[in-house]
Amino acid sequence: MRGKWRAGVLGGLLAAGSVFAAEPAGKFPPTTAEILAAAPAAAWRPIPAENLLRMELGDGRAVIIEITPLIAPRHVANIRELVRRKWFDGHAIVRVRDNYVVQWGGPRDDRAIPDMVPTQLPAEYERPLKDIPFTPLPYPDSFAARTGFADTWPVGADSQSIWLTHCYGTVAVGRANAPDTGSGIELYAVIGHAPRHMDRNLAVVGRVIEGMDVLGALPRGAPPQGNYEKTAYIPIARIQGYAAGDAGAPRFEVLRTDTPTFAQYVKARANRLDPFYAKPAGGVDACNVQVPIQRRK
Repeated sequence: MRGKWRAGVLGGLLAAGSVFAAEPAGKFPPTTAEILAAAPAAAWRPIPAENLLRMELGDGRAVIIEITPLIAPRHVANIRELVRRKWFDGHAIVRVRDNYVVQWGGPRDDRAIPDMVPTQLPAEYERPLKDIPFTPLPYPDSFAARTGFADTWPVGADSQSIWLTHCYGTVAVGRANAPDTGSGIELYAVIGHAPRHMDRNLAVVGRVIEGMDVLGALPRGAPPQGNYEKTAYIPIARIQGYAAGDAGAPRFEVLRTDTPTFAQYVKARANRLDPFYAKPAGGVDACNVQVPIQRRK
């Protein structure tokens, strides 16, 4: 099933008693940590080097971002080209709004957008559901008829469309009012409670997989929007991309979301039955599942 997605797999695997039916009476089921420790190698997939970006701040601290063309391929293509052309090198983080976003890049007086980077792109906020097989969660959601996962990415869906959700760590493209859709020169990462009201309104292109502690520790800008004065901009030394098979690229793997291991993990996230929890929630939303990602050994 690697690389394949079957609608209903997770719902079926999470049916009552289907995962923990063999647990002896009085014995607590495995915790999420135990499930991950016992996960077979086949339950993980490597993150391709070409989908990784390393943003290095002026003080040497780094943030690793995974990008995906799943929903917004043209925006992602722009971002790849901007990185190749070193557009972001010497730019800055310009906005940090508490419990919301860190934002970097944007128009600059000293550097034109490269000619090969189109500035007028389609609104790549959602795609037809039939084009992207997805594994649904069996729990209700406030912002979508259904939520679940497509190739390890949290998504929302209705009867016709599917889209990436704004979760903690999500990276998306900043834009002005419509018809502008953003070109990729301005990006942001979510550092607070999932702002799901932005789903289907901006092009989601990735997620932070390492360095959220760096972004979360940045000083907040001036209220209400968190914008910095230019004198307070936080410099970006460079944003580096990698080629397929690049031996110098950091190596990460993500838990596949089409496996019995992931179904067991989701059930454990939704029903915390270890002794600490007096009342298990009996549910979990797509953002709070927190698909595990780890550095590869």
